[in-house]
Amino acid sequence: MSFQIARQYDEDKNLLVLKPKGELDITSTPDFKRVGEREYEKYKTDILINSEDLIYMDSTGLGAFIYLLKLCKDDNKKIKIINMKKSIRKLFTITQLDNLFIFEGEENE
Repeated sequence: MSFQIARQYDEDKNLLVLKPKGELDITSTPDFKRVGEREYEKYKTDILINSEDLIYMDSTGLGAFIYLLKLCKDDNKKIKIINMKKSIRKLFTITQLDNLFIFEGEENE
């Protein structure tokens, strides 16, 4: 499956919504970082990552999430992650990064 990332700015909530789809791995992570950074720099607002269509993520994908988090923290903004599959969420738990992000709506697999 190819990787895609939808994005939109919600003016009413002043929120950047990113929706990755597919596998976030070593080949797709540079695109995710580039798109995430470009969109964040455009709006400088909190980010909501809807991960319901994210089916796999490796450590490079985790690094991309941390990269975006650092951009946000530098501006006192937050990242909320929703609808993450348990197997992917486990990466955050194992690495003890789960306390740096806000999670809501864990998905069953």
